Amino acid sequence: MGRTLQNTMVNLGLQNACDEAIYQLGLDLEELEEIEEDAGLGNGGLGRLAACFLDSMATLGLAAYGYGIRYEFGIFNQKIVNGWQVEEADDWLRYGNPWEKARPEYMLPVHFYGRIEHTPDGVKWLDTQVVLAMPYDTPVPGYKNNTVNTMRLWSAKAPNDFKLQDFNVGDYIEAVLDRNLAENISRVLYPNDNFFEGKELRLKQEYFVVAATLQDIIRRFKSSKFGCRDPVRTCFETFPDKVAIQLNDTHPALSIPELMRILVDVEKVDWDKAWEITKKTCAYTNHTVLPEALERWPVSMFEKLLPRHLDIIYAINQQHLDHVAALFPGDVDRLRRMSVIEEGDCKRINMAHLCVIGSHAINGVARIHSEIVKQTVFKDFYELEPEKFQNKTNGITPRRWLLLCNPGLAETIVEKIGEGFLTDLSQLKKLLPLVSDEAFIRDVAKVKQENKLKFAAFLEKEYKVKVNPASMFDVHVKRIHEYKRQLLNCLHTIALYNRIKKDPAKAMVPRTVMIGGKAAPGYHMAKMIIKLVTSIGDVVNNDPVVGDRLKVIFLENYRVSLAEKVIPAADLSQQISTAGTEASGTGNMKFMLNGALTIGTMDGANVEMAEEAGTENLFIFGMRVEDVEALDRKGYNAKEYYDHLPELRQAVDQIGSGFFSPKDPDCFRDIVNMLMYHDRFKVFADYKAYMQCQAQVDQLYRDPKEWTKKVIKNIACSGKFSSDRTITEYARDIWGAEPSDLQIPPPNIPRD
Repeated sequence: MGRTLQNTMVNLGLQNACDEAIYQLGLDLEELEEIEEDAGLGNGGLGRLAACFLDSMATLGLAAYGYGIRYEFGIFNQKIVNGWQVEEADDWLRYGNPWEKARPEYMLPVHFYGRIEHTPDGVKWLDTQVVLAMPYDTPVPGYKNNTVNTMRLWSAKAPNDFKLQDFNVGDYIEAVLDRNLAENISRVLYPNDNFFEGKELRLKQEYFVVAATLQDIIRRFKSSKFGCRDPVRTCFETFPDKVAIQLNDTHPALSIPELMRILVDVEKVDWDKAWEITKKTCAYTNHTVLPEALERWPVSMFEKLLPRHLDIIYAINQQHLDHVAALFPGDVDRLRRMSVIEEGDCKRINMAHLCVIGSHAINGVARIHSEIVKQTVFKDFYELEPEKFQNKTNGITPRRWLLLCNPGLAETIVEKIGEGFLTDLSQLKKLLPLVSDEAFIRDVAKVKQENKLKFAAFLEKEYKVKVNPASMFDVHVKRIHEYKRQLLNCLHTIALYNRIKKDPAKAMVPRTVMIGGKAAPGYHMAKMIIKLVTSIGDVVNNDPVVGDRLKVIFLENYRVSLAEKVIPAADLSQQISTAGTEASGTGNMKFMLNGALTIGTMDGANVEMAEEAGTENLFIFGMRVEDVEALDRKGYNAKEYYDHLPELRQAVDQIGSGFFSPKDPDCFRDIVNMLMYHDRFKVFADYKAYMQCQAQVDQLYRDPKEWTKKVIKNIACSGKFSSDRTITEYARDIWGAEPSDLQIPPPNIPRD
């Protein structure tokens, strides 16, 4: 979620008033804002997407709740020590959190373990361990429409008799200390992005948020019509008309068997009716096609932790496979591919398959990604029910990602076209006639220069590095992952360094290369990549021959509040994943909206950005999805590229020989070995095209006016990438709800 103070002032239309009032008190509002901790309750883009969606749902007047876990420790703080990432606990609640309100009156029990008994009354889940879910509500204000929605986060509490009933032997102290076991459920966020780790505590977290949320939803459904807290509704026929549950990736996939359990076991709805209700209520958003990211839980773990849910999943799967077998008699291979249960040395539950079977709509998050979902990941399911598959291209909230973080640019735009674009970003198209307007070009360039000066001052203060504010700010910020190819950026940077060393007198476009992002603590290669970036920086930044023509900075502890500073200052945005690996990306959209030009592959939402702004206004390079597939069929041989590209060979040899790690010459042998012999993401295959494309970037940067024209064109064409548009599509195509731009009267005006 990042910080809340400034966002709340912006959405309430109070920023200027607060600024003035604080100034009158002799204080600086910006200084005050810097004191607030980021709420970092997710990993990378997926969690930030949810935050943008909450803002849009409130702004569009949709009665929507965001549900999640109130982690005591969010995504770790990243420190760089001797060039290596070191993790520090993110104790964000240390000084309290003024934005949340605990709601003990809505506390709910969540059950784990136990056993199943079949009785004449139906199935009973007995002898369970109970953990209490305490809700904390954070207000989510819409933009100047007097609407406030709720984000409800659950915190785990041990019941007062927890373990005490087992301890009649008198170890009362032990029993009380063991309360931690239950409360550990909401202690810490698992810091993996695009990677599945099958830990029991993680499965507990997933069931915890689902079980608490579904009870809450059903309580609200039962009493809403009657405006009371007592459950009154008993018929679930209308449930899917009143409730839509959007599963943000497979993490809340247990919503499907849990809703079935409640309907069948508790509410005594018959199975087929319950299944119909469940499917109509749930919809699933897929966020990745990387196989290592897909959740596949061991059956043995389920059997112990959630025995009833395992039974329900088996029944769902049996029904599904019977249906498939009837349509494709004798096709056992198809049954194996489509089963929720994966046979093998360790039987596993494929959560993505469960989501697809149990939802009425499945969507990817950019057009190219949704096509890959249909043609590869869920091909068999698409053949079975093509009508369920949709696309919903991601978006970002223009309130935080333009108005809040780049007030200078926002003001410049308002002067030309008014402020309607803030709630209808497509109105940025009105800037198109101004692409060649001398005064506007000057204004846009001036705002960028001011943002760069401000960020340069920040870098000098925080990093003690002096950067050349006239240099191109070349920015690559996102989670550190092989598929995002920070290594391709490193190879370009090394080549630039080598060119300066070879011919120090030759004129070149000065660059400040900034790379930032967190590596999952257990991801060895990602941590090595960070060490490489910092090591390149040590060499480049201390070489007097280079001067201020090239600087390499690793941006420590990349997070929302840092993104709000660096994105408005960026000239070049790096979006260089191997085609077919980045589902969408949203950082790409933030840079586009804030006047940076994109160098990128035809991957994720880059494809649609190029379509909106015109390919000639982005720097597109490299293999397309078809080329990657063709190269896979032929066999990717990194050595061919190494042998035929002298600059590439020199850079790789320098990395491998210890040129960047003189005290430990073997430091980067794992990186070189990976690049040469098992690089899934084909860094070398795109090297030549990337270098040529970077030369075009330099060429254009030498002509500030032409550069700024492309910047304006990009800003003017970024309207599609508002999360308001995305959410409008979810509401109409999946939830059956209609957004509204009505302003509720403010609370001081009595309603009719």
